[in-house]
This record gives sequence, structure tokens and C-alpha cells, in this order.
Amino acid sequence: MPQNDTDHTLWFATEVQPHRGALRSWLLARFPTLPDVDDLVQESLVRVLHARNRGPVGFARALLFTTARNLAIDAVRRQRVVRFESITEDTPPFVLIDETDVVETINKQQELELLTRAIQSLPARTRAVLTLRTAYGLTQPEIAARLGVSLSTVEKAMAQGIELCAAYFARRGAF
Repeated sequence: MPQNDTDHTLWFATEVQPHRGALRSWLLARFPTLPDVDDLVQESLVRVLHARNRGPVGFARALLFTTARNLAIDAVRRQRVVRFESITEDTPPFVLIDETDVVETINKQQELELLTRAIQSLPARTRAVLTLRTAYGLTQPEIAARLGVSLSTVEKAMAQGIELCAAYFARRGAF
């Protein structure tokens, strides 16, 4: 084996290969929807190896992670592509059937309207707390900070809001 190949192999084994596990973990954490992380890791290793064939690589780990990130972004973009197929006379009829349950959709809309009216009937602070929690998904500490009140005040407002909404539903026969 020529000296150059030995140096190349040694470089890969010491500078690139040790980062394989960390790269795999990093990709799984940042791109959980990737279909096959191991293939992407392998492709990244190959591309870094090819880059070394073209010239010196100063920061192998940085190149490896950057290459993997770019490949992952491309893979995610490809997943988001929606394919359209034309509808022709030969299209099977089951493709054209809309299976939306109209009754279920109307029930959900009515429940949402009832919940909206229940929240609107609450005292101002209680309404603000429940709205920030249900509509915006804020945590109780975040709500307290946003409204400039104590955590205890938020907890009491949540409890009061739930009780008042339950009573509102009961008066309207929803329970």
C-alpha cells in the first residue's frame, strides 16, 4: 500500500470515524423525521472522504457535521414535496369519495363555539389566564410573567375558570 493511502486511511480513522456516533445522535435529535439516519451518516462520511481526496481538510468534524446537516435539510425538503396525480376517467371511484364525517365536524364546531362562549363569560383576569393557557399554550409561570401576577394568582384563576366553565356547560346541558 502506498504511503499516501496509509496516511489517508489513518486520517479518516482518527479524524472522522470517531465522530460517527455523535453525528448519529445529533441528527436524531435535530431531524427526528429523517427516514434513515444511518444512510445519511454514511453518505456524510463518504463525502468528507471525497473532500479529503481533493485536498487538505482542516476541521474534519466541522465538515462532517455541516455536510450531514445539509444532507438532512435536503432530505426533509424532499419529504415535504406533495405529489399530485391527475384525475381521469380511469381513476377508481374510491379516490373521489370524501369521507369527511359532517356530523362529527359540526359537533366539534359547536363544542368549540360553546367553549369560546364559556371563556368569554369569565371575569377578565380568569379569561386572560385561560386564553393564554388554552389558545397560546403558555405554562403557568409564563402566564404569571406575561400578566405580571404571582404564580398563585394564575393557579387560582385556572381553578376558578375551570369551575365556571363546567358550570356554564352544565347550565346548557353539555354535561
